[in-house]
Amino acid sequence: MDKEFQKFQEEFKKYQSKFGLTGYKVYFKYEPIDDSFASISIELGNMVATVRLNNKLPKKDREYKDIKRSAKHEALHLLVGRLEHNGYCRYSTENEIYEAAEEIVHKLEELIE
Repeated sequence: MDKEFQKFQEEFKKYQSKFGLTGYKVYFKYEPIDDSFASISIELGNMVATVRLNNKLPKKDREYKDIKRSAKHEALHLLVGRLEHNGYCRYSTENEIYEAAEEIVHKLEELIE
């Protein structure tokens, strides 16, 4: 397995645990992605996420690659995923938005001293 991909997975799992997101089943893919270093897709109902690391990064972008930062970035997307989903829903209720925001606030309370 590629060392960068292994490091990416380790870093993501570290933040997944730190953010209290251990209820999600996470799958990792090392494949080409258009226009990004990494990406995540989340199935909230099934509590499943697929995290991708770009294995075909254009030469012009290689100097900017930061495996640790990319892993943390995608883990943060998982953290705000429910809130983002509710925001996109046309018929989100005030209570759904409140609950999603409250979930994030409780997680951040544990992280911020």
